[in-house]
Amino acid sequence: MANFKGHALPGSCFLLLGLCWSVMYPLRHCWRRRQPKGRQKLPLFFNRIDLIEGALMIFFAFVGECLPWCTYLDCSLFKILHYGISQPLNDLPEACCLTLMLSCHSVGIMAEQFVPDGPHAHLYNRETQSWVKLMNWQHSTMYLFFSIAGVVKVLTMSPLPVPLGLDRLALSLAFFIEGTVSKGLLFYFHVHMRPPLDTHIHSMLFVPVFGGAAITLLEVFMRDNIVLELLRTSMTILQGSWFFQIGFVLYPLNGVQWDLQAHDNTMFITMCFCWHLAVALLIVGINYWMCWCCVQRCSGRGSDIEIMMRKTSSSKKALLQESDEE
Repeated sequence: MANFKGHALPGSCFLLLGLCWSVMYPLRHCWRRRQPKGRQKLPLFFNRIDLIEGALMIFFAFVGECLPWCTYLDCSLFKILHYGISQPLNDLPEACCLTLMLSCHSVGIMAEQFVPDGPHAHLYNRETQSWVKLMNWQHSTMYLFFSIAGVVKVLTMSPLPVPLGLDRLALSLAFFIEGTVSKGLLFYFHVHMRPPLDTHIHSMLFVPVFGGAAITLLEVFMRDNIVLELLRTSMTILQGSWFFQIGFVLYPLNGVQWDLQAHDNTMFITMCFCWHLAVALLIVGINYWMCWCCVQRCSGRGSDIEIMMRKTSSSKKALLQESDEE
């Protein structure tokens, strides 16, 4: 959608996803570092977070609107979150409903398709013999691949024999499709028809999009690498914030239009992109530090409780030995 809302929608999705990752990955990494080598198995809490992550990715692209289906979906999701992923999903249709019912109707796709000036699910107009709103259709395709990545993420948490790393591969493909579609949109709709600042500000998206795709592809072969995970998180937050920046520049809320032909504005936008990257790295760093402090504090309490339990058990043993001697 060629307006501020059309840029705020994907921006919000990427920001929320990136902020979620900025807490999830450091928390998991810090917990593993505090555990002995024999206790590296993650508790169910982290498995449930992975499931919620996949469900959020699907929700960003698809959400059920029919009330009876939503009621059944909520019950299915509640069962999985309540009993944990370690419990086998004996009812395979229920697991399928979790992914498919979330994919019934689209937040992103419906926003692109059924806005007043959207294509309304019409791809080709036979009367005029022309394509209908191809930009909206390309945006819908981007949302579609991210929903596929969310479905694969949920399936990896099920007892189905899903290959390890397939979720990262699906997410990398989604980023790559987004970059490919964005590149096509840029050169077709922006280079030939838009002013320099419009072209430049959209071209800056290539850095987080293709960077995120490459990093996620590396994660297929280097699983649970905290450096790659945090770098992908930073690229996702950067992508989300930059979508908002594009919206504020091209469609300012205060009504004051930018000079899209001025070279100084292009120079400022380049510098502003670096600021966005710095803020994204700062957010990831702060969240990592907070997770580390939280894990340190919780593990310290746990060790104190364990020491007290050992002292209590040792004192009980001593009392039993004294009673036996008497």
